[in-house]
Amino acid sequence: MKIRLALPEEAEQCWHIRNLSIRHGCTASYSDAVLDAWTPDAMPEHYREVITLNPFFVVEMPDNHLVATGFLELATARVEAIFTLPDYVGRGFASLIIEAIKQEARQRGIKQLTLSSTPNAQTFYEKHGFTFIRESTSPSRLARTDLRCINMAFDIGK
Repeated sequence: MKIRLALPEEAEQCWHIRNLSIRHGCTASYSDAVLDAWTPDAMPEHYREVITLNPFFVVEMPDNHLVATGFLELATARVEAIFTLPDYVGRGFASLIIEAIKQEARQRGIKQLTLSSTPNAQTFYEKHGFTFIRESTSPSRLARTDLRCINMAFDIGK
């Protein structure tokens, strides 16, 4: 198992991990209709650009399949898309991703990271030093609704 930067040609695999993770992990937070709309099988083409323009990390298993993703959105210093395939949840792969993002932020001189967590992932981020700012909603074009989220921050110096 290794953590590395994703390749643009792996975008579809990363999208698949995203969708399965949301469909599995967010069932207590959002309705089935919202989850279905939020996780279309067809990947938006801009998703590949995200991989190209930002440090987008993946966890790769010895047989070369990807099991977890996450990236640092450089323009906003936001943690995004921390997702793990349901069969691999609880093995520490998301923690590897979040630590890689923190290290990347340190190397780039970023002083604070922010994120908008799904309610089910709040405790994960708290375990990694993120603190609650406020609960809010975030508009989602894919879900065609505002999604309940938890805004959090992490000071890099800590």
